[in-house]
Formats: sequence, structure tokens, C-alpha cells
Amino acid sequence: MAARKIIIDTDPGQDDAVAILLALASPEDVDVLGITAVAGNVPLDLTAKNARIVCELAGQPDMPVFAGCDRPLGRDLVTAEHVHGKTGLDGPDLPDPTMPLQDQHAVDFIIDTLRSHDPGTVTLCPLGPLTNIATAFQNAPDIVDRVQEIVLMGGAYFEVGNITPTAEFNIYVDPEAADIVFKSGVPLVVMPLDVTHKALVTKPRNDAFRALGTRAGTAVAEMTDFFERFDKEKYGSAGAPLHDPCVTAYLIRPDLFSGRHVNVAIETTSELTMGMTVADWWGVTDRPANALFIGDLDADGFFDLLTERLARL
Repeated sequence: MAARKIIIDTDPGQDDAVAILLALASPEDVDVLGITAVAGNVPLDLTAKNARIVCELAGQPDMPVFAGCDRPLGRDLVTAEHVHGKTGLDGPDLPDPTMPLQDQHAVDFIIDTLRSHDPGTVTLCPLGPLTNIATAFQNAPDIVDRVQEIVLMGGAYFEVGNITPTAEFNIYVDPEAADIVFKSGVPLVVMPLDVTHKALVTKPRNDAFRALGTRAGTAVAEMTDFFERFDKEKYGSAGAPLHDPCVTAYLIRPDLFSGRHVNVAIETTSELTMGMTVADWWGVTDRPANALFIGDLDADGFFDLLTERLARL
């Protein structure tokens, strides 16, 4: 099969970085047409910078990177330096990028790319808030039916919130954008906290990254060394959950994941539950299913894949 054409929309973030590295190390499976940055974990100037740092770490300085929306659709930006550090990529000592940022706005790149490819041949892979995707859909409604699928990291059901009691960070930052995307009719695959918290970088798994002896392997080990301190303290977990690489791994090995088709609605009005992903897991409403909501993964298979691909960089 031909490699799947994708656009990665991202707000790096250590786990975003690992997701990008996995994609760039897997050209037989995914053809990355471009990387679009959005404000999220850190402000836009840093997410656009970090995306280029990761491309250079992967040895792909020719990958086009575009800066997108610097704030959510209808609210102030909430960031997560308390998790990712002041740069968003705290941990490894990585040089500033030398590759250029593209002049075109990320939203225009998404629109032009979907219009220039055959319908149903480009998959969108959002790893952060959905502002860029929703803005593209608002600005160019004709592209919605051209999207093959959206595979995203966001939301939660049983795990509920990591930024508020009921909301996962990516959805909470821009719930209005998430509402647009989840109501768009595009086929959705959702990686919620319920599955990403099962992708834990334990010490043996991190030792395997470091043992690769490559710049990428060492950098990933140092990223997760930094990243895990937050989750160990908050959740008492055995390591850092690699949220965003679940998106890339699904594109490569969907058999590693399982879930069910359910209706997922986004709360946009209640301050108490703002940004909650209301997943009808048990089918108690008559709302039609709009997403494959992933609930489990083969963690050993996931880390075997990740380690094997990182060894290529």
C-alpha cells in the first residue's frame, strides 16, 4: 500500500515531538505533507520553533513547517508550561533551528493541500488544540468533504480531566474549535486520556530509547525524563504517558488499538464542565456515532514500534 498522506497539526510539547519523530521515521507508512503549528502547550512562536527543532533532529530540514493560529477561536489562550517547561521541549539541550518557517499561514496550507489532492486522500492529525483545523473548515467549507479522516489526540471518558476535573487539555484550550470539528461529519479517530495513559514510558522503555545511541534516541529519553516528573507527582504513575505518539502509531499499526464507535459531543457553555468530551460510551442516547473512541492499546507493541522506528533516525 502507498504511504498515507498526512498533515500533522501540533503544539510541541515533548510528546508531540515524539509523535513527529515517529512519523518522519516511517516514510513507508506515512507521507508527511507538512507540519502546521498551533498555540497550545506553549505560545505559537515556541510551537513553530519546536516543530522545526524536531524536524532537524530527525534529519529532515526540508520538511515544510507553517505557523497557524496564535489563540483559540473565542477565548484567551491557556498554556501548559507547568507540564512541558518554559520552552515546551525542556529536557534535552537542542540547538535552535536553522530551517526556515514557511511564509504561508498554516490554515491556508491546510486548505490548499486538501484542494490540490484527490478527495479522500489526505488525513489530518491534530496533536493539540483544534483551532487551525476548525478555522480551515470555517474559511473553506468545501474542504470538509475532501478530508479522508481526522486522527487526533484529545478528550477523555473514564479518565476525565487533566486540566480541569472534567476536561482534557487540548479540547479545553479551544472547545469551540473542537465542537466544529466533532460536528463536521469527517470520520474521526480519537485518542483520549483513557488510552494514552496506558502508553507509559517506564524506566526499561526509556532505557531502550537511550540505548539506541542516536541523537534522536537520547533526546527522546531526556524529554521523557523531564516530562515524567509531572505525571509521577500528579498520578503516581510509573512514567510519562506518550499521548500524541498514539496518533502516529495508529496510522502505522491500527491493530495495536481497540475502541468503539460512539457519539462524542463537546461542552462549550458550562464553566463547570467546559471542554468536556461527552462520550456516549454505553449508547444511552439516540445521537449518531461520530467518532471511533479508542479505549485500549497493546503497550508493549506500541513501544516496540516506537523504539524500532526511532533507531532509524
